[in-house]
Amino acid sequence: MLWNAFLLALREIRRNLLRSFLTILGIVIGVAAVIVMVTLGGGATRQVASQIESLGSNLLMIRVGQHMGPGVGSSAPSFSVADALAIQREVPSARAVAPAASESITVIAGNKSWSTQVSGTDNAFFDVRNWTLESGRIFTESELHGGRSVCLIGETVRKELFGALDPLGERIRLKTMSCQVVGLLRSKGQSSMGSDQDDLVVIPLRAFQRRIAGNQDVRLIQVSVRDGESTERAKQDLERLMRERRRIQDSEQDNFSVRDMREIASMLTGTTQILTTLLTAVAAVSLLVGGIGIMNIMLVSVTERTREIGIRLAIGALEREVLLQFLVEAVVLSSLGGILGILLAIGASIGLASLLQVPFVFNGGIVVIAFLFSAAVGVIFGYFPARRAARLDPIEALRRE
Repeated sequence: MLWNAFLLALREIRRNLLRSFLTILGIVIGVAAVIVMVTLGGGATRQVASQIESLGSNLLMIRVGQHMGPGVGSSAPSFSVADALAIQREVPSARAVAPAASESITVIAGNKSWSTQVSGTDNAFFDVRNWTLESGRIFTESELHGGRSVCLIGETVRKELFGALDPLGERIRLKTMSCQVVGLLRSKGQSSMGSDQDDLVVIPLRAFQRRIAGNQDVRLIQVSVRDGESTERAKQDLERLMRERRRIQDSEQDNFSVRDMREIASMLTGTTQILTTLLTAVAAVSLLVGGIGIMNIMLVSVTERTREIGIRLAIGALEREVLLQFLVEAVVLSSLGGILGILLAIGASIGLASLLQVPFVFNGGIVVIAFLFSAAVGVIFGYFPARRAARLDPIEALRRE
């Protein structure tokens, strides 16, 4: 009986193809919108997580002052190289420690110039930040201790100053300092905060302090925690050590901040997931609109086929058989809409993921849920018209023209 009802439903759908398509259009759009929103949201979440990971593994950042941002906490005393050495010596979970100072400078090479971030640090910086070289080498010990005029540049700086030319061995000018390019950093692209990670020049910390800053200040210390060690425990150890070294009393607040990049990653991914949920909920409203459209058309269909229903009831058809017939027709309509919506969503998701430059993350679970939801819409909104058809009086139905 169910198979016959299915075949009859297909016959009725083929009889009014245009009307059937317009009826399920709301379901198609609703299913497609839900799947696209979840897929793009998943891609954005993965991209944020991967960008945070590209900053460094198990990374803790110690900054002067209580908040992140340029110029914030400038009244607090700076760190020193001795602080970084103390961390390396007294915090067992610290795998690598990189003191750093930076400044925005216009860099000149030949007749080209480019404003970029120049950072003074040591070789631990490349370990802490998981940064590999495209070509060239890192600093030698003599260059670090002697504050030699050498540098490594990011991919963005290379493009702006040297174009397609090999920058190794070339010289660039930083204020009054001329330094030789000894290495090219592998490209990392944009960070989750929207900044270009490749727009930087790295020089030895001593060279930066002597030739650019004119002081011994260290404004940032980056610490990589050993694998398997708790970053929360390492953070507590760092706070305790820095309070001791900076002679902060128990009643006083910290004049520095320790940021765990995992916490920032969790916050950002949580934000993208909330936005994805909200957008998905908005998109799901169109499924309800599509369900109302199905109910409307099914009511029209019951009115048009009143005489047919009366004949079936008069020759012995049971009420439940008529109910099943119209219910199956509504479910088939909504299920077809769900299938078309899934196909449309997959194509749209691939195209939009490429356009927005986020990973395409296929979520089989949401596809199944969207299809089942579309079928449920057919059951819910098809029940009332089906019940109305089943309860028609055969005599009254046969009198209809």
